[in-house]
Order: sequence, then C-alpha cells, then structure tokens
Amino acid sequence: MATAADLRHIALELEGTKEAPHFDRVAFKVARIFVTLPAHGQTANLKLTPEEQELKCMVAPEIFAPVDNAWGRQGWTEMTLAPATSEDLLAALQMAHAHALPKGKKL
Repeated sequence: MATAADLRHIALELEGTKEAPHFDRVAFKVARIFVTLPAHGQTANLKLTPEEQELKCMVAPEIFAPVDNAWGRQGWTEMTLAPATSEDLLAALQMAHAHALPKGKKL
C-alpha cells in the first residue's frame, strides 16, 4: 500500500525535484510539474503521455484513471495510492519525472 509519505519521499529522491505549493495541492517539479498531491493524500495527479495513461489505466484500472477534465485528455492521470504497491508508485513517478526534465536532458 502506497502512501502520501511514500510519494513525497520517492519524488524528492528523483534528480532535481523540488516541492512547492500549487493551489490547494503540493506540486513536485523539475523544469515542469510532474505530480501533484492534494491535502487528503489519498490520490495524486501524474503527468503522463496520453499513450502511457491509456496503458496504465488498462493494466491497473483500480489504481489509474484519467483526470476527469480537459487536463485528463492531455495525459494527466489520477493515481489512487492505497491499492498501489511501492513498485507501482516508483514506476509511475519515474515515468512522469522523465517528461518534466529540461529539454534535451534524459536520464
């Protein structure tokens, strides 16, 4: 079972990640935001590509769902933390983090 504390710990371990307030959430970003965490800590919104989102939602619909608005069509994906394993969380955060790196920088 993944938690908000697990997300925070893993996100901040990823290269160059900073934590900052973002409206009513906490955002984790490098050059761009790659994940946001609401105060309740039960879900997180990750920036994936639409193709990655489709795959994650198909493989683990109990964990991943498109954000229910125009942002969801751009790949923003809601992750429900409780049913996720630490491996699910790490893989999703690494995927989202890779898209937030400065142009030309890849891990």
